[in-house]
Order: sequence, then structure tokens, then C-alpha cells
Amino acid sequence: MEGTELTPLLEAARGAARRLQAASGQARSEALGAMADRLERDRDRILEANAADLEAAREAGLSGPRFERLRLDERTLADLVAGLRQVAAMPDPLGEIAELRVLPNGLRVGKMRIPLGVIGFIYESRPGATVEAAALSLKAGNAIVLRGGREAHRSNAALVEAFQASLSGAGLPPAAVQQVPTTDRAAVLELLRAEGYLDVVIPRGGEGLIRLVAENARMPVLYHAKGVNHLYVDEDADLDMALRIAHNGKVQRPGVCNALEAVLVHRAVAADFLPRLEAELTAAGVELRAHENARPYLQNAKPASDDDWGREFLDLILAAKVVADMDEALEHIARYGSNHTEVIVTEHYARAHRFLREVDASLVLVNASPRFNDGFQLGLGAEIGISTSKLHAYGPMGVRELTTTKYVALGEGQVRG
Repeated sequence: MEGTELTPLLEAARGAARRLQAASGQARSEALGAMADRLERDRDRILEANAADLEAAREAGLSGPRFERLRLDERTLADLVAGLRQVAAMPDPLGEIAELRVLPNGLRVGKMRIPLGVIGFIYESRPGATVEAAALSLKAGNAIVLRGGREAHRSNAALVEAFQASLSGAGLPPAAVQQVPTTDRAAVLELLRAEGYLDVVIPRGGEGLIRLVAENARMPVLYHAKGVNHLYVDEDADLDMALRIAHNGKVQRPGVCNALEAVLVHRAVAADFLPRLEAELTAAGVELRAHENARPYLQNAKPASDDDWGREFLDLILAAKVVADMDEALEHIARYGSNHTEVIVTEHYARAHRFLREVDASLVLVNASPRFNDGFQLGLGAEIGISTSKLHAYGPMGVRELTTTKYVALGEGQVRG
């Protein structure tokens, strides 16, 4: 890569990555604990920076789910602090040697877990993602270069400043966590061309951002694509359970990637389930868009268009369709799903396990809400994103997913004949 305005920042990140790889797991955990303490101590300053971002976003006309994702409050800060402490308490993944075996010549060969190196994280709206990404990256021994959205620049700057102070206090390089100083979109292209500096790029945002990264990155990319998530209500479903899961999946936070976007209902239970679903969700402000085969069971649903299948609404909108059997449900999911999250509600053991085997998604659930596709909820402490590609991670990316392995060999003087 030729010299650019970001070159000093990127060179500092590579130097920090080398120092982190040599640092002890205890030092990295202590830095995360110090960051948790600092978040609590600097709460007012961070919330003040976020309030300025919110006001600017409001004046710019940002609204709906994107505006809400921008917001920090006492509860979200408390969750971030809890996540930091959980990540800090996790075992150090680095240096572990697995699959050690002895070859006929006596050479012992295994795989050692190591950091990825320098991560470029390009994302939109959510300042909480700044904390999660930096925490996981640090725990895994990586340096990270953050390029958040323009709308969260003040919030992100305050959080990165707190991280760098914590790193410095723990004797670790502050350059291990850096924010691109400009909101100019050209900086994104600069990062994507920074081969030799960045080892991997992780984009997290809308389709436009994902497409930009896919078309321009000169290094490996771990994609966090859209969440077109389905709930299949089987003929042997507990309908009360299905109703609770549908409500939670659609209503709790409709603007996130693990929200429910479509429900598929077996025809044997459609007459019972769909009117109840309409009553429950309409009361919560949800607009139903129904396939023509579901409309006879619904009073106020709008006709679904072809574009409503495979669409991430990110709003209080839910598509509904009746299917003849599980085969049709599986075919629909294979055609319109986005490899993110898929759910079946059923009391039938064999169909539940068939769904688990055959559905291709980063998380497949039986009798549980799609909202559980989240690093914190799955016990990872936090996540840097949910990978919908299969190399080298699939699903929520926690500490372990931000490492790789190298082969190591322990010998006693062996030479090759």
C-alpha cells in the first residue's frame, strides 16, 4: 500500500499488534477490567457526547430504528460494562496447542491458537459496537482500527479515548484501539485498500456498506449481512409458545438483524394460529403482509408483494405465509433466507432435528426466539458481528472467532530424508 493519510495510524496498529501478541493474557484482561471501571467513571462524559450525536442526527432527519441504535443510556452502558467484565474473565485463548500428535519420526505436531493481527471494523450507527469490538479484539490479542458512522463520531471518540487510557494504564499500547479520525467516506476506501496493514475487514451495517466492502476490499472479509429471519410454525407446534416467540422476535427490537421478518405456518394450524397472531401483533403496532393463501385467515393484513419475501424490514412489519408441509417451509427458507437465523416451533422430535440439520443459517433454533442470535445471549460476552459467511467463522463472532491457528512442530533434531 502506498503512503496515505491513514498510514501512520495503520503502522501504529501493526506495531501494537506485535506487542499485544507478546503480552500476557492477564495484562489484556486487566486492561478490559480497567475499561469497565472507566466506563462507569466517565459515564456522564460519554452520555454527553452521545447526546450531541443524537441532536445532530435529529437535525439531519435520522429517525426510526437507525436513530434508536445510535442511543446510549444508563441501561446500555451497564450492559456494556457487564460485557467487558465477562470478556475479561474468559480464559485466554492464545498459546493453546490443540490436536497434538506424534508422527512416526517422533516429531510432535499441533496447532497453536494465535491472533488474526490487525482488524479493520467498518460499521454504522451503534456506538455500543465500538466497545464490543474493541473488547473482543483486545482479548484475542488483536489491534483494531475502527471506522464508525458519521452519526456516532462523538460517541465513538469518547469511548475510544477511554479504551486508550485503560490500555496505557495497563502497560499496553494505546494504538491497539484506534478510530479513523475523519468521517469522510473516502477513508473507508482507504482502509479497504490497506493490504499489508489490515489482516481482515469486518463490515457491519446496511446492504450498501456490505456491497461497498465486497467490491473494494483487498484483504479477507468476514461478512455480517442482513437478517431475513423466519419462524416456521409446525403442525405439532405449541401455539401459545409460537405466539410468544413471534411477538418477542418481531416486537422487542424490530430494527436489529436478529429480529423476525417472516412467519411460515403449517396449513393444519393456520386457521387457529393466524387470527391469534394478527390480534397479538396488531395490538403491538405490527403491520402484517400476507401471502394470498394466508389472507383468508386474517382481517386486516395487506397483500404481500414479491419484494416482501427475502426482505429485511427492520420495522414493525411481518410477512406471513401458509405452507403445505415442512418441505415447503424448507424450500422457502432456502430461497429467501439470508443464512442468519431460522426458528422452528414444534413438539415433534424428528422434525425438529431435521430442521436443525437441513436449514443453512448461522444459528438454527428449536422453540426459542431468533433474538438469541447475539454474542452476549449465547455466552460469548459480546460479539463483533454475526458472520453469515462460512470462512472462517459462521454465527456470532466472539473472542475465539477472532483468532486463528498456526502449525507448530516440536522436534529432537529430526531432519528430512
